[in-house]
Amino acid sequence: MLHTIKAKVTTIALITSWVSNVVLYIYLQQADWLLLILIMLFTSLLVAALVNYLFKTISEKIIALETGLLNFKDNEFSNSLSVNGNDELSQLCHLYNEAAEKLRFEKQSIYQRELLLDKVIESSPIMMFLVDDDDFFVYSNTSTRHFLNQGKRLEGEVFSTLISQWPQALKEAISHHQDGLFVIEHQDSSETWHLSRGDFLLNNKKHQLFLLKQMTRELNRQEVAVWKKVIRVISHELNNSLAPISSVTHSGKLLAKKYDDSKLSLIFETIKERIDHLNQFILGYAKFAKLPTPRLTATELAVFIEQLQAQLDFNLQSEVPNISIKFDASQIEQALINLVKNAQESGSAFEDVVMQVSLMPDTLNIAIKDRGAGMSEQVLKNALIPFYSTKQSGTGLGLALCREIIEAHEGKLSIHNRQGGGLEVVVSLPQVPVNPN
Repeated sequence: MLHTIKAKVTTIALITSWVSNVVLYIYLQQADWLLLILIMLFTSLLVAALVNYLFKTISEKIIALETGLLNFKDNEFSNSLSVNGNDELSQLCHLYNEAAEKLRFEKQSIYQRELLLDKVIESSPIMMFLVDDDDFFVYSNTSTRHFLNQGKRLEGEVFSTLISQWPQALKEAISHHQDGLFVIEHQDSSETWHLSRGDFLLNNKKHQLFLLKQMTRELNRQEVAVWKKVIRVISHELNNSLAPISSVTHSGKLLAKKYDDSKLSLIFETIKERIDHLNQFILGYAKFAKLPTPRLTATELAVFIEQLQAQLDFNLQSEVPNISIKFDASQIEQALINLVKNAQESGSAFEDVVMQVSLMPDTLNIAIKDRGAGMSEQVLKNALIPFYSTKQSGTGLGLALCREIIEAHEGKLSIHNRQGGGLEVVVSLPQVPVNPN
């Protein structure tokens, strides 16, 4: 465009100068044609030089603006123009620099937000994957790749082909085209998941976004919260009733003693014994309902297990790692004592009650194994529920309390029947190492 304007201006100036020279020649009619040609040639060179001089600065500014706008087209906003002067083109260059600076800031902000969003999505435990209308995976986060494709990339894979390899419950949940809960059954446990989905247009193409979230822990916490509330209500009502009964019983014992009635004394003594037993029963449930928040402190694992072995009779199947980790030692000790006692009461020989301690990349696993009778499938499903017990005098709180302690540490308690008979209870705790000073 600049070259066209420059050529037109030069042509107009030359024509004007030539016409002026011709008119001057006709008016004078004394100069010869050779002189006229020389004058016109000199005038042309002079006009060309003047136009080139006048257009040099304008040309540089317009070329710079053109280059800058081409950079804008390529989404490049890092360049600024060096501007001198206050003419209209200089003002236009100033506006270009302001626009470039604002676009640079917006681009950097968008880039930072994209980095943050990508970090959040990749770190999220919620599985996310995007499928386009042609049945191809467009995107999947880390959790999805590890759970559904052994850590391999899903982008570009055919959705209907891969879904045939997934758990049956997940396939059915996806095929129903509805949001909701479903359960994936494993050999000795089950996991509750929530599936949600959404349809939207991306680049004028229909896509489906799937979100999978494991709800087992959340539902367990809600279940335990309900049990705790029930326990608190029952404990309150029982205490309100036991207090006057205990007082009346004490008065009755005094009267029986006064009248030297042995049968009446025996009746009141029996009532008192049952009241004391019921009080201890209530205290056990209250302890479960009021379990304090764990106080994580640095604990030498080898020393901790050694002290535990001094209290209980069990064998160590492996060497205990000599590390220091953080957990509430008193609570974990209480949970492990309950689990070891359960193993000892399972009918297993004492020498077959063993503990195995192992370190995984992110977890500490403590397994208590026995060779007792094991558990039936029905008992396994209900073993961690409060009030559920297969023992005649059991309260149904032992395993429930252990699970509550472990999950309060953000860990997991799992129970499995062993091949060849017996039970294996695994306590998985997040490994919070203590760096040495």
